[in-house]
Amino acid sequence: MDEQQDKLELIASKTFKANPELVYIIDFLNKTLKYKHIMFGLTKERDKDEMTINIYEF
Repeated sequence: MDEQQDKLELIASKTFKANPELVYIIDFLNKTLKYKHIMFGLTKERDKDEMTINIYEF
């Protein structure tokens, strides 16, 4: 496998007020758009009430 194929390229990032429903949205998007080589990630700041959505291309 080519090393270039193993890399994720961050194409967008956005922070929102924390909402537990975002987990379901990210899961839905990942399942729906996998064939387009797009992946979504979600992180939660423990000390803040914020979540960040990252969009990657692979």
